[in-house]
Amino acid sequence: MDIDVRLATARGQLGLKQSDEPISLVTPGDVITSDAGFMRGHGTAMEEDRLQATVAGMVERVNKLISVRPLKSRYTGEIGDVVVGRILELGTRRWKVDVRAKLDAVLMLSSVNLPGGELRRRSEEDERMMRSYLQEGDLISAEVQNVMSDGTLSLHTRSLKYGKLGQGVLVQVPPSLIKRRKTHFHTLPCGASIILGNNGYIWLAPTTSEPENTGGYTVNLAPIAHSDREAIARLRNCVLALVDHSLLLYDTSILYAYEESLRFDCKSILKAENAAEIAELTQQRLEQEGYR
Repeated sequence: MDIDVRLATARGQLGLKQSDEPISLVTPGDVITSDAGFMRGHGTAMEEDRLQATVAGMVERVNKLISVRPLKSRYTGEIGDVVVGRILELGTRRWKVDVRAKLDAVLMLSSVNLPGGELRRRSEEDERMMRSYLQEGDLISAEVQNVMSDGTLSLHTRSLKYGKLGQGVLVQVPPSLIKRRKTHFHTLPCGASIILGNNGYIWLAPTTSEPENTGGYTVNLAPIAHSDREAIARLRNCVLALVDHSLLLYDTSILYAYEESLRFDCKSILKAENAAEIAELTQQRLEQEGYR
C-alpha cells in the first residue's frame, strides 16, 4: 500500500469535505473547518478564511471555540484535574511535586489534611512535622486547586480520598490518552483500584475495605495476595496494550481490555499480535456499547 507522506498543504485537502463540522484528528496544515462562525484557539491558525491546524493532535470544541490538543506534549493542568505526583523536595510550608508539567507543582501545608482529618490552623509544630507527613519520593494523589500566572499548578489534598499512596504500580502514559470524566477514582471488579491521573500517571493498587480516616498519611504495608498482584500486573499490561494502539483510557476501556486479555497469560499480553487483538476487540466492544 502506497503512503502519501507529503505535508497537508502539499497534498491538498486530504479528501476532506469543506463542511461546517470540524474533523477530530489533524496534522499540521489540515483544514479543520471553513465555517467563519468558529473562533480560533490554541494549535490553530487562520489561512485564507479557513481554520487550519498548526500541531498534530485532537480537535477540541467548546461552543464556537476550536483548539487542537497535541498528541504528545507536557501536561498542562486545569483547575479540578486529578493528578498523581511524586514529592521532590520540602520548602517553607510547602512541598514541590513532580506532575509531568513544565514546572513543578506546589502543595502548600495549608492545603493538606492534618493527621486524623483535624480542622485547625497550621502551626509552627505542623511545619516542623512536614517530613513526617510527606517526604521526598512519596507518591500522592491530589487535585489541581489553582493555576498560577506562570503556569505553576497549586495542589490540594483536603479530601480524604487524596493523600499518600502505598503499595501499587505506577504506569506512565501520554496525558492526551486520559479521557476526562467526572471521576477518576475507580474500583474494578477484578479486585484492583485505579486512579487515572489527568497528568498521565496511572496508579494501580489492591482494593481495600478499610475506611480512610487517617488523613491520607498512613499506608497499609500488609502483604498483598498473589491473586491481587496478578490482577494488578494484568491491568498494567492491558493499559500498555491500549496505549500502543492509541485508545483512550478510562474505566470502561480498561475493564474491557482486562476481560479480553483473560484468554492470554499475563506475560504474553504485550506480545505485538496479542496486544493488537486485545485492543481491536476492546474497540469493537466500546463501539457496540456506544462509547466514543
